[in-house]
Amino acid sequence: MKKLKKSERHQRIKEVLKENPFLTDDELSEMFGVSVQTIRLDRMSLNIPELRERVKSVATKNLQKVKSIGEGEIVGELIDLQLNENAISILQTDESMAFTKTKIVKGHYIFAMAETLALAVIESNVALVGVANVKNRVPVKAGEKLVAKARVVRKRGTEFFVRVYINVNNDEVFRSKFRLVSIDIETN
Repeated sequence: MKKLKKSERHQRIKEVLKENPFLTDDELSEMFGVSVQTIRLDRMSLNIPELRERVKSVATKNLQKVKSIGEGEIVGELIDLQLNENAISILQTDESMAFTKTKIVKGHYIFAMAETLALAVIESNVALVGVANVKNRVPVKAGEKLVAKARVVRKRGTEFFVRVYINVNNDEVFRSKFRLVSIDIETN
């Protein structure tokens, strides 16, 4: 991209972040051919919060749509949600999630991320996992960022069929198929 005037760059930054609010300052810097510090100054003058705050804001809006599980029960940050269609969440792993000796993230964190995303994507007040078919493809090391994508592939009566794929740096590390059952009971 050719060098833009400051006003043009500001306009393009707003447009680009509206499309993808999860771009880092480093990525913006590379995209616009300016220093990271220039991008930070641009964001400040445009009142655009840093990445962490943008992610938090988007996640909060998406959590309001979720019906089947509570706000604090989703493992990861819900960054996109189209009920009965698809959803995306991210989880930054750390050493507290890993085995001490190997620094490999424990499977229950990865499964919980997939399961809670599958539950979040369906439009049901109460749902349970009926069947789960999971494959751990590659070990995840502490410190890696997981990106989970869920897609509702079919709905049959009270059953929802959801596929969840989890990637690290665009490499698939986990995949699953869930059959979720919507249950008609009163919730408090």
